Order: sequence, then C-alpha cells, then structure tokens
Amino acid sequence: MTKPHFFGYGSLVNAATHSYPDALPATVKGWRRMWRHTTFHDSAFLTVTPDPTCSIEGLLAQVPGDDWAALDERETGYFRSPVPQSDLTHGADFAMSVQIYQTRTDKDDSTDHPILLSYLDVVVQGYLQVFGEDGAKRFFETTSGWNAPILNDRSAPKYPRAQRLSADETRFVDACLAAHVQ
Repeated sequence: MTKPHFFGYGSLVNAATHSYPDALPATVKGWRRMWRHTTFHDSAFLTVTPDPTCSIEGLLAQVPGDDWAALDERETGYFRSPVPQSDLTHGADFAMSVQIYQTRTDKDDSTDHPILLSYLDVVVQGYLQVFGEDGAKRFFETTSGWNAPILNDRSAPKYPRAQRLSADETRFVDACLAAHVQ
C-alpha cells in the first residue's frame, strides 16, 4: 500500500511552521515556483506552475492520518495535482503517492499585491536549514514573480506563521532579494 504524501515547496519547508514528522528533502522536476495573488489572500503567495525545464527542491511529508481534508484546509486557495514517481528524487525506501498544491485558476496576476517579507523570511529560513545557502539561492533562481512589491512587515508580521530570523539569515534574505527583485 502506498502512503499519501505531499510536496511542500514554500513555508512547509520550514519545520517550525508545522508538525509533520519524518519529512524528507526531495526534488520534483517539471515545476517552477512563482509568486501569485489569488482571491483568497490580500498578498502574493507561492504557487507552482508546470515548467518542463525546471526542477525545484522541497520536502515530502506524509499526509497526517491520511486525511487530505485537514491539509486542504491549511492550504485554502490551492488544489492538489498528482506528481508522477518518475518526476521525484528522494531518499525514501517505501512506495508513496505524492501530490503538490497549486493555486486555483481564479487568480489575479496583477503586481498590486505585495510579497510579505515575513512570509519570504519563513520560506528562506526553511531552505537554509534543509538545503543550506546553495539550496536557498536555488529557491530564488527557480521562483518567478519577483516583480511584485515587497512589503517589509518584519517588525509587525502579517504572516501567521512568522519566525524570527538570525542576523545572518536576515542579511542572506536581503542580499538575495536585492539580486532578484526587478
């Protein structure tokens, strides 16, 4: 029997934002991350879009209690798509079925909705912890939509799962942003 898993590519990479045990690093090919606004949020959120030329890193985690409904509630505004085993690279030694979340099609691609710096900080902190500086740099390189405005809400985070970054982590995020923001 295969175990249901999901591929997390944003805040779910940061273990401080969830309690999914035994999450493992993985790479999925055929997808690119992007910042996108949806009608479910006032700010831009990460999503994925099919891209046969791209691969992204993230975490594979088992669906708690095999209950997709609870996970779908956390991921309001997203829907799930299956990921073929042939598109995954991971270190698991058991069979699993994997799905990835992407935003619904009722999206608004305008650049009027900012990327919350508190949200970006959480994501990059997770990539630093799991994949190191090189992996965090790859996060920036394999993510589109850096033309959205950045809202610096670090002093009063609007993102509900905000985490405190070290001074080194903050400098790293700021340097990468300077290199990628258009």
